[in-house]
Amino acid sequence: MTQQDDTDATGRVKNAVSNMLLPALLKTLVATLNMTLHGRISEEAAETGGLIACFWHGSMANGWLLIQRLFPQKKITAVVSLSRDGEILAGTLSKLGFQLIRGSSSRGSQAVKKQMLDTITNHGIVAITPDGPRGPKHRFKYGTLRLASQNRIPLLFADIRCSRSWKLRSWDGFEIPAPFSRVTITLHSITIPLFTNEQELRDFEQKLSEKFAGA
Repeated sequence: MTQQDDTDATGRVKNAVSNMLLPALLKTLVATLNMTLHGRISEEAAETGGLIACFWHGSMANGWLLIQRLFPQKKITAVVSLSRDGEILAGTLSKLGFQLIRGSSSRGSQAVKKQMLDTITNHGIVAITPDGPRGPKHRFKYGTLRLASQNRIPLLFADIRCSRSWKLRSWDGFEIPAPFSRVTITLHSITIPLFTNEQELRDFEQKLSEKFAGA
């Protein structure tokens, strides 16, 4: 067996262990949190779906299960990168009942956008981390905003704040809420305008990112 084979085998074992443990650990942790929700989803969106729900990459520990809680009658489709970390996340989300779209703005973007649009057109909810999978931190990707603008898709952004947490020294400042801590979630419904040129898109992205940079 070559060194590469050993590395691949080790990776598969890690993924398998993660897929067994992470979903249960995540559900147990989130169940201990004292969550307060501000803002609301329109009745039409709650009933029919057809939107993009998003939260920052560093808030994933709360974000994925929050979206499920907001839309309990819906199957949520998560966009997950094709990276090695994405493999672990995909396995975890699949165990938690999510449907998956694999890819990102940098790998397979056109196929990802088509699958997102197909899901939303059929009144589905697509959940994304708009600054993932590699940053920059707290910056919306142009592809997502362009897709929303061209197809008149509303965005629901969840501003998630923890009273007590551990933050990793990662590019996204990944946050792990402390058990039994308070989590305040503020929902923001965002209507993306029609852009007549690329500069309008870039200006809107900058303003939107700055507005939620501390979220």
